[in-house]
Amino acid sequence: MKEYVLQTMNAVQKYIDEEMKSSPDSKTKEVLSEFEKKIEFFQHERLIHLMVTLSFAFFLLFEIFCLFMLPSSFLVAGVLLVAIFFGLTIGYVMHYYFLENSVQKMYHMRDEMRSYLNSDKVI
Repeated sequence: MKEYVLQTMNAVQKYIDEEMKSSPDSKTKEVLSEFEKKIEFFQHERLIHLMVTLSFAFFLLFEIFCLFMLPSSFLVAGVLLVAIFFGLTIGYVMHYYFLENSVQKMYHMRDEMRSYLNSDKVI
C-alpha cells in the first residue's frame, strides 16, 4: 500500500510540475477526476487502518489489565501477548501515520490542481 500511495503522489506531482503548469487543458480535468477517486480510496483505507489500530491498542490495554488479574502461572503467556500486541500496535500506528500524512498531502495537490484550472477558466 505504501508503494502505491507514493507512486500515485509522484505521478500526480510530476503531472502538476511538467504538464499542468505549462498549459492546463481538458486532460487536466480527467486527471483531477481520477486523482479525486484515488483520494477517496485512500480515505477509506485510512479509516479501516484507524479502526484496526484502535482495536489493537484496545487489545493491548486489555491484556495489560489482564496481567494484573491473572494468576502468576499465566504470567509468561500474558507478557508474550502484551509484547505481540505492543509490536502490532506500534506497526499499525506507524502505517496509519503515513496514510494520514499522505492523504493530507494529496489534498494540497488536489487544491493546487484546482487552482490552476480555475485560474484559466477551463472548468
